[in-house]
Amino acid sequence: MSAHNCNSRQSWKVSASIVAKRTSNPIRAIVDHIKVKPNVHKSVISLALGDPTLFGNFKIHQSCTDAIIKQLNSFQSNGYPPSTGYQHARQAVADKFTLPEAPVTAQDIILASGCSGALDMCIAVLCNEGDNILLPRPGFSLYQTCADSKGVEVRYYDLLPENNWEMDLKQLESLIDDRTATVVMNNPSNPCGSVFSKQHLLDFLAVCERNHLPVIADEIYCDLVFSGNTFYPLASLTQTVPVLAVGGLAKKYLVPGWRLGWIFIHDRNDIFAAEVRDGLNSLSQLILGPNSLIQAALRDILHNTEDSFYDDTRVQLEANAKLSTEILSRVPGLRVIVPQGAMYVMIGIDVAQFKDIPNDIVFTEKLLGEESVMCLPGSVFKCPNFIRIVFTAPPEVLEDAYNRMAEFCVRHHI
Repeated sequence: MSAHNCNSRQSWKVSASIVAKRTSNPIRAIVDHIKVKPNVHKSVISLALGDPTLFGNFKIHQSCTDAIIKQLNSFQSNGYPPSTGYQHARQAVADKFTLPEAPVTAQDIILASGCSGALDMCIAVLCNEGDNILLPRPGFSLYQTCADSKGVEVRYYDLLPENNWEMDLKQLESLIDDRTATVVMNNPSNPCGSVFSKQHLLDFLAVCERNHLPVIADEIYCDLVFSGNTFYPLASLTQTVPVLAVGGLAKKYLVPGWRLGWIFIHDRNDIFAAEVRDGLNSLSQLILGPNSLIQAALRDILHNTEDSFYDDTRVQLEANAKLSTEILSRVPGLRVIVPQGAMYVMIGIDVAQFKDIPNDIVFTEKLLGEESVMCLPGSVFKCPNFIRIVFTAPPEVLEDAYNRMAEFCVRHHI
C-alpha cells in the first residue's frame, strides 16, 4: 500500500448530507401522512394546489404563447444565458416595474428559476448558519424549507385573523436580536389572501428601520387584488430600509411551470453594498439561470400583453372569492376570513361545534374520505384549526365542492 494512502475505509458507507437531511417540505410532512382515500363514488375536487392552470379556465394570453413560438422558431435562444439572466430580459423587467418611488435598472435585477428560486437566493445571501430569520405565521411553507436547509433558525411572527391577517408588529419586534438576519414579508398573502394597507406597511417599515433589519418582500401576487384594496410595492414606501423584492410570471401570467422569477435589489443607501450584489451573482451560478426561451420572449410578454388580460383574471378571481365567501359563510362551524386578493381563502374551524372533528387535519382527512374534496389543513402553514382553499376552479366546480363541504359539516355538527 502506498505511504500516501490514508484511506482506512473497509466497506461501503454512503450517507445523505446534513443539508439533505435538514431539508423537508412541511406540506409533504403532513399531507403524505394522510392515509384516507377519496370516496370512490364521488369525483375528486382538489382545492389544495395553488396552480391556476389546474382546471383549464385560467390561460395565459395568446400573445404570450405567440412570443414563445417566435423565439422557438428563431433558433437564437437555445444556448446558455448568463447566470443572472440575459441583459435584454433584465432590462425588460426593469422597464416594466421601475417606479419613481422605487427605481430599478437592469443591474438591480437577478433572474431566477421561478419565484421559489429567487426566494432561496435571497435567504441564502442574507443568512449564515446559526442566524435567525423572521417568517409569517401562517405563511408559505417554502420559506421554512429554504431556511432549514441552510441551518438558519426560524422564528415566526403572527398574522392576526381578526385584523384581516395584519402582522402583529409588536410580537414581530420582540423576536429580533443580534442574530436576526432578515424578515420575510408576503403581500398579497399566500395562504391568507390578505392585502396590507399602506399605513400597515409603513408601520412595518418603521419596525425594520428601528432595528436595522433588511426585508425580503415576496410580492409574487402583485396587483392580484380585489375591489377596495390597493397593492403597494414595499420598496416604494421607504427611502432607507434595504429590500430584496421577489416576483415572477407564475401567478399574474398564469404560467407557474415556466419557472421564471426575479429579484429586485432596492438599496438606495448602499447598505447591501457590493457584497450582497456579488453574493447574489455568485448564487445565481449554481444553476446557470432560468429558461432561455422564456427570457428571450420576456419583453413581449411583459410589454405587449393587453391590459384586458390582467383585468379578466382579476374579475374572475374576485367573483370566485365572492362566491366562496357567500356559500361558506353560511356553513355551521366555519368562519371565513374574507379574501382581499391572490387566489386563496382561509377558513376557521370551530372544532367545539363538531362531535368528531378535533382539529384541522382530521377535518381535511374526513372531508376527503367522505366527499372527495381536498384542501390543505392550516397546520401546514403553522395555523391549526384553519383550512386553506384555492378558489381558481370554475364557479360550477367550486359550488359543487362547497355544497359537499356544507353537507359534510352539517353531518358532523353537534
